[in-house]
Amino acid sequence: MDKLRLFLDDAGSAPLLPEVVAALRDVPAANPSSPHTEGRAARTALDRARDAAAQALGAQRTEVTFVSSGTEAVNLALFGAGGRLVTWSAEHQSVLGAVRRMHVLGREVVIAAVDSHAVADLDAITAGTALVSIGLANNEVGTIQPVAEAIARAHDVGALIHVDACAGARWIPIPPGADLISFSGHKLGAGRGGLLYVRDGVRIDPQVLGGPQEWGRRAGHEDVGAAVAIATALSVAARERDQRAAKARGQSSQLRDTLGELGGALTGAENRLPNFASCTFADRKGEDMLLALDLAGVAASSGSACASGSLDPSHVLLAMGLDLQESLGSLRLTTGYETTGDEIARATEILRTVLARAPSHA
Repeated sequence: MDKLRLFLDDAGSAPLLPEVVAALRDVPAANPSSPHTEGRAARTALDRARDAAAQALGAQRTEVTFVSSGTEAVNLALFGAGGRLVTWSAEHQSVLGAVRRMHVLGREVVIAAVDSHAVADLDAITAGTALVSIGLANNEVGTIQPVAEAIARAHDVGALIHVDACAGARWIPIPPGADLISFSGHKLGAGRGGLLYVRDGVRIDPQVLGGPQEWGRRAGHEDVGAAVAIATALSVAARERDQRAAKARGQSSQLRDTLGELGGALTGAENRLPNFASCTFADRKGEDMLLALDLAGVAASSGSACASGSLDPSHVLLAMGLDLQESLGSLRLTTGYETTGDEIARATEILRTVLARAPSHA
């Protein structure tokens, strides 16, 4: 990565960890289902990755299912378990997209409300619920969800609970007791792959059919490199998240102070991921801010996405009760494991220069 540029989009995709780069150097390329010497070497590497991931998660190796991405992990959890599903309007699109498809297919779904900080309303978990899906933290504003309480409420009504831990797992621990937990490799600094934790005793239907791979939950050739990468990244997170989070809190606090000084309305709950600094500008367009920051050497992100030539408002901010103009003017800055104090100082100077310019009314 260009050292002259500042990467403040860790929540979008975390840079590849050096430990992952090292672990991938000697990964066997053969099919781990093959009986020959090369295949057995690949199987050994896959088994070691599964054991490492299980240890990092405090799980059994039979509870670890390797998949291609966080999105696949989410879809396998939601489509693999049946019955009425409850989730919330500010969840990631991988959850909401799957839920909308379920509704079209005739499954009973409830998309419940969140408050002005994107905190899920747990009163939506009622008798008759079969599956609850809640994020560990909101991927756009960083709000940490009341996951422990959601787990307790779900189990009280006899429901399974899926925790979407694609956002936040490298920064905060996951409360114990969930039945299904999804992880994304690229959000952890693995660059690839996904993982679904399935608690022993929980049965889910496979969505990719064929062979018996991954305990019969996900057929197809196993990607040994992806498994090694995500297992390594999970191990780093388990070992270093507390130390990294402490540093990130100070860095994001500086960024939030700067955004507030420049007129941004800060978003997210007080209890948020330590590396998040997000806000909205009612008189600016998110796309314009991103382009200006990019030209100035800062990689950032916005809740708004340019699709088919039109700028869509953030569904998260709309769910939080912000109006259309505010939702179009969001900015998200997220630090990473390797972000330095000097980089934060440079970033604040650039923010003051770029965001102090006359706002766009186009």
